[in-house]
Amino acid sequence: MTEQTITIRNRAGIHARPAALLVQATKDFKSNIYFEKDNDRINAKSIMGIITLGAAYGAEIRIVAEGEDEQSAVDALVRLFESKFEEE
Repeated sequence: MTEQTITIRNRAGIHARPAALLVQATKDFKSNIYFEKDNDRINAKSIMGIITLGAAYGAEIRIVAEGEDEQSAVDALVRLFESKFEEE
């Protein structure tokens, strides 16, 4: 299992567009990938799950991946979060 905590740095937080980008980024990975916020854990391959997580600017999200390509999956998602979803 590979985990990394990241802080949401784009001002709009996670809304429909970033959620779609996250799902797109996860689709080619074989690993199970989850996002955790507070006591909620959702499937990172589910756009509805990501949107219902309600992750606003400044929120901390833990990325958790389990499987054969878990490190690559976490690295790809971290890059996407760090780029602020190319919104700023």
